[in-house]
Amino acid sequence: MSRLLAQLRSFFGPSEAGPSHASTLLEAADDSAGYDARHAQELRAAASAWLSVVR
Repeated sequence: MSRLLAQLRSFFGPSEAGPSHASTLLEAADDSAGYDARHAQELRAAASAWLSVVR
């Protein structure tokens, strides 16, 4: 869980042109899906929350 919070904290720093935060979270979820399904689900939920705030 602390890893998820650290990733979210880094996303709220200065923004630069690049991949969206949601896509970065979803890619991280895909990468960790085989190792830690719960963490992958938390990342997907964070991406969904990010998209609902941005819209």
